[in-house]
This record gives sequence, C-alpha cells and structure tokens, in this order.
Amino acid sequence: MPLFTKEEALDYHSKGRKGKVEVIPVKPCSTQKHLSMAYSPGVAQPCLAIKDDPSLSYEYTSRGNLVAVVSNGTAVLGLGNIGALAGKPVMEGKGVLFKMFADIDVYDINLATEDPDRLIDCVKLLEPTFGGINLEDIKAPECFYIEDTLKEQMNIPVFHDDQHGTAIISGAGIINALDIAGKKIEDLKVVVSGAGASACACTRFYISMGVKKENVYMFDSRGLIHAGRDNLTPQKAEFAQDKDYGTLADVMQGADMFLGLSTKGVVTQDMVRSMADKPIIFACANPDPEITYDDAKAARPDCIIGTGRSDYPNQINNVLGFPSIFRGALDTRASAINEEMKLAAAKALADLAKEPVLDSVQALYSHKMVFGTDYVIPSPFDPRVLQNVAAAVAKAAMDSGVATVNIDIDSYKKSLSDRLGEAKKRIACVVDNYGLDF
Repeated sequence: MPLFTKEEALDYHSKGRKGKVEVIPVKPCSTQKHLSMAYSPGVAQPCLAIKDDPSLSYEYTSRGNLVAVVSNGTAVLGLGNIGALAGKPVMEGKGVLFKMFADIDVYDINLATEDPDRLIDCVKLLEPTFGGINLEDIKAPECFYIEDTLKEQMNIPVFHDDQHGTAIISGAGIINALDIAGKKIEDLKVVVSGAGASACACTRFYISMGVKKENVYMFDSRGLIHAGRDNLTPQKAEFAQDKDYGTLADVMQGADMFLGLSTKGVVTQDMVRSMADKPIIFACANPDPEITYDDAKAARPDCIIGTGRSDYPNQINNVLGFPSIFRGALDTRASAINEEMKLAAAKALADLAKEPVLDSVQALYSHKMVFGTDYVIPSPFDPRVLQNVAAAVAKAAMDSGVATVNIDIDSYKKSLSDRLGEAKKRIACVVDNYGLDF
C-alpha cells in the first residue's frame, strides 16, 4: 500500500516554509559587537589569516562541513531527463539526508547545462566554497568523463553517488552473502542487467573486490555486451565478453549472482530456478525490481535477495553510504575518496550486519532482522552506521595517504554519536517551530 498520496507529497514540500531546507546562522548577531565581528571590520581577521594559510579556511569558515550536491537533472532516478530545475526537489532531499544521517551541511547546485565541459568548469570554480562535491543524477556516459576530470583537477573529494553508492552498499551485501553461501568471490559467475553509470561502477567495484572480469556477463537494451558488437562505449567495452553467449535466460543458467540496474520484470522465476545454489540476487530497479522478492523466494527459497525497496529485507539504500563516507572524508580533510575508502566502507557495513540489531531499530520494521539470508545489509536507521563507516573511511584515508589531518579513531567514533544526537535535536527544534504535522 502507498505510504502517501500525491497531495500529501506536494503538501510536504509546500506547506510552511517552501522546500525542505533553510540556512540558519550558528553565531549570534544581536548586538553591534556581533555585527562588527560577523561582517566588517572584524571579518577581515579570518580573511587575512586564510590568505596567509589557506588551510585555515577549515577553521574559520563552514567549508569543512559543507558539501555541494551538483546535478543537471539529466538522469533523475525513476524520472529520467527532467532538467535541473525539476530535479531541484531531489537535490534538496539529498541535502536533508546528509544532515539527518551525518550532520553535513549542503548547498544544492542545479546547473542548467547538458554540456559536460561547462558543468566541469562551473564545479571547479566552486572549490573554495566546499569541502566536497557530490555529483548526482547526471546521465551516462557524460557522468564518467565529468567525475574523472573533476577528480583529476580538484583537491577535494568528488564522488558520483549514483555510481559508487550502489556499488558500496551492494558490495557489503556480497561480502556477507558469500559468507552465508560458503562461496569464494573469485569463483562467482555474475550476470548484470543494465550498463549505465551505476551498473558499470558496481561491476568495476566487484572486480576490485575479487570478481574475475571474464566471469561478468553484462546486458544492455541490445543484449549481451561482447566483442562482436559495434558502437560500444569505452565503459561497456571494458566488460565485453569474448563472444555472444546468448540471451539473459541463457546466461543466467548456473549464475551465482544477478545484479539488476535496468527495468522491472526482466527476470523470470524460471531464470532464478536455473541459477546456482544459494544465488545472490540484487534487483535494484526502482520502484519495481527486475524480479520481486516474493517471486524470487518462491522460485528459490535458498536465494539471498535484496532490492531498492524499504518494505522488504536487504534494502540496497545509498543513504547507508554517502553521508558517512563524506563524514570520514571531511573530518580527515581528504583530497579524494579513493578505492581504499570505498572498500573500507563496504567492509564496515558488512561487519555491522553481523552485530545484534538494536531494539530501537528492530521496532521500525515488521520483519525480524538477524544476520542471515534476509539480513546481509544493515538498516540505514542504525545509529552505528555513521560511527562504523565514517571511522573506517577516515582510517582508510589516513592509511592511503589522502588525508591531510590525522585523528584518533577511537575518540572519533564516540564524538560522531554525540554529534549526530545534538544535530537531530537542533533539527527537531527548527521543524517544531513551523508547527507542521505530517
């Protein structure tokens, strides 16, 4: 059953203060002295200090806790190319998630251009304002070029969540699914339906985890990607098989894993029945997956299935990743979010799923959550996600050399719990002031 009506969703965004976010000062400005320090002449002191030492921008401005969510609205989830303006509610929503799950402030930057070079030039010029850049809902193949170029040319983290978020969360699921199934990652036969930004990034991430490239069978709208096809993009060609091995149904036979980032209904129960023992099925098409949880379980009770839906077990939800990943990157003032940090995030999530679920978290769900086939990915509402993932990412940033400050991990984990609690109290006070009841 739907959780809300169309009218309720529109009211949520329009009642009271319009939209979902506002900017609130964190320093007093109620006296002449306050005004003189906030602006002229007192503001000259931090300006001159930063001029002499640019790293002090993290001490005297909000830069160290500020992320830009940048989009041109060309690939908005479930809506397609609706443009920058129509995509703005999504980007505001992303900002809400950053704040609620990691106490990170966000400005959403919605750019009215489909020219990748113009977008790149604009984002590069934003570097003095932000501690990190989250690229969002930018269509393939331009998104690959945009992210790669910005990572090369900027000295702050640039992260395209549509690519890497799903890869990290599903990667955590794979770690635990392999443990349950008693399989080795290097032995997996992986079938991928979809060849867009997320599918390519997921596949690349799985290969970095140990999947053999020759064991990956990727399908786009034209069928299996293989060397005999023409007009393949470089990203698709990276995963091309040596020859055509047939249809999706043909290749699913004996497969250990299916990853779906395509469209609903492309996988049948017969296909699932033909897979190897204890198959892993991550059907992530939204809002309707490639095969439903119920149909997959009916066909193969031994399968480990996750979808993008919150009303079934093993939700592959990017909010498990990006807030905590950026938290760890910002707090170490990392110059990038690298492969080591992404792998650390996946492992931290996998480890958390093995821990007993907090009663406060279990109370939010109708299905029982205990480590096993129906619980290989933790809940995004588990407060330990931020502590574990941000700390793991911060440590990986330091160990891999991209951190510019070092922190004590044990004290950092405790500070994260305290920080998030205080942030939620502040948010609740602001929301209550508007007197809205949804």
